[in-house]
Amino acid sequence: MYKYEIILYWSTEDESYIAEAPELPGCMADGETMAEALENINIVIGEWIETAMELGRPVPKPKGKLAFA
Repeated sequence: MYKYEIILYWSTEDESYIAEAPELPGCMADGETMAEALENINIVIGEWIETAMELGRPVPKPKGKLAFA
């Protein structure tokens, strides 16, 4: 389990729950339920970090609650 802030919301357009990790640009996942979206975002966060490390890009440290979210 990662310690990045996750924003979870229902998308009428996608007809699914969307989970975003705003500290990791472009890192988002979806699911039919909130639990599934949370499970999926944790997988995607791991893949995001792994890819960034392979490419030699910096991985932001989790900041916790964002002021603008």
